[in-house]
Amino acid sequence: MHNTNRFLTCGVDSTIPLELQMFLWECVERMPAPKDYLQVFELSAAGPMQAITHSSEEPAYRMTYIIPSDTPITEKLYIIDDGDHSTMLLAEEY
Repeated sequence: MHNTNRFLTCGVDSTIPLELQMFLWECVERMPAPKDYLQVFELSAAGPMQAITHSSEEPAYRMTYIIPSDTPITEKLYIIDDGDHSTMLLAEEY
């Protein structure tokens, strides 16, 4: 993934709190290179906490985060990088 312009869909904007969006972008920034053009995030509740599983296929990568949350969300999201820009979208918007 490149340092590119970042976009998100209306679904992400209306479903995912800004703080969580920023955390997901940071997860991609902090992962080791090389990075796949497709990043997958599975969000789920872990009791009162937000569980986030971040994965990609090439190269294989998987990391799970547990962070505090008042209202944990269950969603699957993608961040797709086409070289010019990166877009965060809900899986159902793909």
